[in-house]
Amino acid sequence: MDEFKLRLTHLHHCRGVGWKTIFQILKGDPELKNLYQLSHSNFFTQNPIPSSSSILHDLQSGLIHDQIRQYKINGINAITIFDDEYPTLLKETYQPPWILYAKGDITLLKKNIHLAVVGARQHTEYGENAINYLFPKLIEKGIVIVSGLASGIDTIAHHSAIMNGGNTIAVIAGGLFHIYPQTNQKLASEMMENQLIISEYPPNIRPSRWQFPMRNRIISGICKGVLIVQAKSKSGSLITANYAVQEGREVFALPGNIFSSYSIGTNELIQQGAKLINSPEDILQELIF
Repeated sequence: MDEFKLRLTHLHHCRGVGWKTIFQILKGDPELKNLYQLSHSNFFTQNPIPSSSSILHDLQSGLIHDQIRQYKINGINAITIFDDEYPTLLKETYQPPWILYAKGDITLLKKNIHLAVVGARQHTEYGENAINYLFPKLIEKGIVIVSGLASGIDTIAHHSAIMNGGNTIAVIAGGLFHIYPQTNQKLASEMMENQLIISEYPPNIRPSRWQFPMRNRIISGICKGVLIVQAKSKSGSLITANYAVQEGREVFALPGNIFSSYSIGTNELIQQGAKLINSPEDILQELIF
């Protein structure tokens, strides 16, 4: 890890550091040459931050340096927004993560076309059957499936991509050392070996409730399109769809039974202009020019 990446990663680990704080520090010191002199500067006087004392304390922490050095041993890559490996489409989004922590095949981030596939944690057989019907042709065309490793549709999407000999990426809430849900630990381990798992949070960060909707912006951000398989009204999957609309991505929705609560969200999306999906060709004609 070069010196600039090490310093940016260290800063990213400091308590109380948010996107705007890093932006302001980089604006004044693009190469972070003076990062460890912040305590002797007037930066926090000019840019008041409530957690400035914690930031300054953590910048002097040898423990954080030790943690970062252990990442390579654990097969974890810290990919900054300045690195070639960073997803091109994600750079175009609002306040893209400064760093992605990745374990697995990082070439998947720049490989072919990515499609986000998300849906309800509680699903029906219809949703699973639809994925198993759509995926073989998508995988055959080299589409990389991106989802959130959540229970339900996300898990089915990852499994189906693997079973069809394709590639898949999971974007998780919390860090790589804290897989949630625990029931997906085996799947996560397999993906860390042969596929890819990424997070915008340092590996030792435990997942919090607010991180789950936030990670949805990354799921849609690295993809050309988002497929919503099943979703109740006010589902987290609809948050992903909203991010996709804001970012100019294609939005696809699986139509469903009007009497099923699991189809309310997808049917509403279709009413609002999402493309109704009957076959894999409906997706491919929008993603492959």
